[in-house]
Formats: sequence, structure tokens, C-alpha cells
Amino acid sequence: MDITEVAWNEPARAKILEDADRVLREAVEAVAASHGGGDSDEIFQELTSRLKDRFIDFEPGPDLRRYADAIASGELGGS
Repeated sequence: MDITEVAWNEPARAKILEDADRVLREAVEAVAASHGGGDSDEIFQELTSRLKDRFIDFEPGPDLRRYADAIASGELGGS
């Protein structure tokens, strides 16, 4: 077996992605509930803060910016 063959199987990979999506949704929902209509940069920082310790090698990217902008503009509100 070559080291490049070491990887999560498809069910495990799907579960990891499902869990990651859930963590992201929970953070976006919480920030939307507390910062709706706020400053996009502050919302982005709050999302980053909530997620940075939840993932290995986390780097905020365009997805978080998109969600921060949506929360700031009122397009995405908390439940």
C-alpha cells in the first residue's frame, strides 16, 4: 500500500462534511440572531472567531464573507 492510498472512506468522508456543514450553519445562525443588520466586517470577525478552533488549519474564506454580507444586509436572519 502506498501512503497516497491512506484516506477516509466515502461514508466517513460524507459524515465529516455533514458535521462541518452543521457547525457552519450553527455559527451562522447564532451570529445572525445576535448581529442581524450589523457591520459586515464585525460579523465576519465573529464568524471567524466562532469557527477557528473548530477546524484544523481553519482559514476564513469567501464563504464566510458571503454569509457575513447576507447577515449584515438582512438577507439571512436567525431563527
